[in-house]
Amino acid sequence: MALESNSSTNATKNRMYREQLITMEDLNEFRSLLLNDLKGIIQSKPLQQKQWLKSPEVRKLLNISPGTLQNLRINGTLSYTKIGGTIYYANQDIDKVLENNKVSASPNLFK
Repeated sequence: MALESNSSTNATKNRMYREQLITMEDLNEFRSLLLNDLKGIIQSKPLQQKQWLKSPEVRKLLNISPGTLQNLRINGTLSYTKIGGTIYYANQDIDKVLENNKVSASPNLFK
């Protein structure tokens, strides 16, 4: 008897009512709320760049070889700090080098 009562309770819990159906409007409202929440999370946490980068990180960032990075150090193009055997580069110095070597595009190429 208790078993029958328990199964009828489960059937009642699992029964779907007309008011519980999800409409396209409900889905669109949920999508909008979810997108707004995600935008808020992304905008509230700006990506923080590391202040100091090691040589392998700089080489990967600039897609250059160890020799090219050494040449940038030797000719003074890229400043660095050496502590022990590790060389560090300031992220802002890398940005300056990229900005100083930027070539402006010519808008008259395809006329």
